[in-house]
Amino acid sequence: MVFKLLTYYHAYDIPDLPGDNVFYSKEMFQIYEATPGYTPILVVAYNGTKPIAKILTVLRKCIRLIPPSFIRRCEIYGTGEYFDDEISSEVIFDRMLEYITDIGIQESFILIFRNLENSLFGYKTFRKNQYFPINWMQVRSSLHNTSDLLDKVSISRRRQIKKGYANGAYVKEAKSIEEIRSFSQMLKMNYSYNIRKNFPCIEYFEYFDEKAVHSGMGRIFIVKYKDKIIGGSVLVFSKTNAYLLFSGGIKKTYKKLYPGVLAIWEALKFAQKEGYEHLEYMDVGLPFKKHGYRDFVLRFGGKQKSSRRWFRLKWSFLNNFFVRLYT
Repeated sequence: MVFKLLTYYHAYDIPDLPGDNVFYSKEMFQIYEATPGYTPILVVAYNGTKPIAKILTVLRKCIRLIPPSFIRRCEIYGTGEYFDDEISSEVIFDRMLEYITDIGIQESFILIFRNLENSLFGYKTFRKNQYFPINWMQVRSSLHNTSDLLDKVSISRRRQIKKGYANGAYVKEAKSIEEIRSFSQMLKMNYSYNIRKNFPCIEYFEYFDEKAVHSGMGRIFIVKYKDKIIGGSVLVFSKTNAYLLFSGGIKKTYKKLYPGVLAIWEALKFAQKEGYEHLEYMDVGLPFKKHGYRDFVLRFGGKQKSSRRWFRLKWSFLNNFFVRLYT
């Protein structure tokens, strides 16, 4: 099968394309494009003039203090979206992965395919292109077939939810640009390095509100106490699922208000009310390492399952070492 691949570097060049996966959408492209330190690249496969698949890759700067270093990462959520039942998605992905790898190796130090819907998809193709897999964890809460979400929440978590509201905390959707900015500043100062090592700048949340929230693809919730933002969460929706991109709160000063707990609880309630089947928590860590955030979200009734991420390094000698180590 002969088909061509086109690369889009600017949102204004992207034509109308099929698909309902938010992680490959034009809106998500625009959010990344407007955020300093992020460079989105959309790869689309065409059979003639008909689009048959697309994958959104994101190059982002990664600054580490220990040891001091600066690298660029190329991250891809999932393994693409496919629109032609007559052409094998594995065949299309084989071509697209080789193409993306060539681009990524030139522009970044490491390529990462994460949050795979099917961890077995493309296994041979990844191996052929010298990627190595590392086992990872995914945690999601089931929202369907349950009348009361509290039935799935641990007893201690129920107590914290009730105390938080009783002590004066409340949750609402962020509506103004001032609230968005205050929320992002609060979250950046209080976000755990163990959850996400590189936190996006304020522009990310401003454009998330403009592109995702206003189009119904996402929501930003803020936890407040006496008009002060003390917590919050960011949700994005794709197909039948909701994804918790960020959540957190000021733990020490407002410990008895449980802002981090209320931020997730409100996200869960909203996602169920809107009819989504699952809420997936992002960045819950390696399966063989204890992870505080994973333990935290599991008390909301989430279930964990083993998955994997695929990695490819720019330096061949180092990449070959990890290929032998992990495969």
